[in-house]
Amino acid sequence: MATTEQPQGRSLGDRLYDGAFKNRLWKSIFRSGYPNTPRNQMLAVATNVFLHLHPTRIHRTHVKITHTFCLGGLSFFLFLGLTITGVLLMFYYVPSVERAYGDILALDTDVRFGKLLRNLHRWMAHGMVLTVLMHMMRVFYTGAYKPPREFNWVVGVVLLVLTLLLSFTGYLLPWDQLALWAITVGTNMVGSAPILGEPNRFVLVGGYQVGQAALIRFYTLHVIGLPLLASVFLAVHFWRIRRDGGLARPL
Repeated sequence: MATTEQPQGRSLGDRLYDGAFKNRLWKSIFRSGYPNTPRNQMLAVATNVFLHLHPTRIHRTHVKITHTFCLGGLSFFLFLGLTITGVLLMFYYVPSVERAYGDILALDTDVRFGKLLRNLHRWMAHGMVLTVLMHMMRVFYTGAYKPPREFNWVVGVVLLVLTLLLSFTGYLLPWDQLALWAITVGTNMVGSAPILGEPNRFVLVGGYQVGQAALIRFYTLHVIGLPLLASVFLAVHFWRIRRDGGLARPL
């Protein structure tokens, strides 16, 4: 006499594991799977950004400049230009309240091509803010933030915030009246936030007034902390574009 076994219900542990590691949020961040067949092994190589830099195939709309207007590439190019010009400017600048403004004047008048170098850095900073904003608008209005690219959209938002913070921290470095009062107003806006506003302002300024402590903090954030964070998130951003199959198709 044949007997049929009744399927047993899944344990609580299995349900918790599936809920934690097999949901849409987890799959949007991490891609998993063992390449156990030749086809899967080939796909693992073809979709790996380090083993195969460019996608094996792209949609025909991706070769048109009007699809993206190269806004992401322009933002990255401006970031590289800002890094190069910023390193060169560091040779002629001392983050001290006694010397900062004088170094800026000397850069404009005494250093050969110094004014050109400073203006290149300044206008590329403005251009990067503009291109990143336009890039985010293009991604939003073309629906390129939808699954499976929702995690990369969050990375892009973080990069936008880092871009604005880089521009904000660099604004104080000339140490003129315009920069001093602009940073004073900006940090006062931070301090007006409820609960954590005043402690955050104190950490940013290094005291109750904008002075030497604020200058050295903004300088350190501008030349070390924020660029390193931006580089890490840029690497993740490019990697996820490649892992998600390249550019999103138009709606």
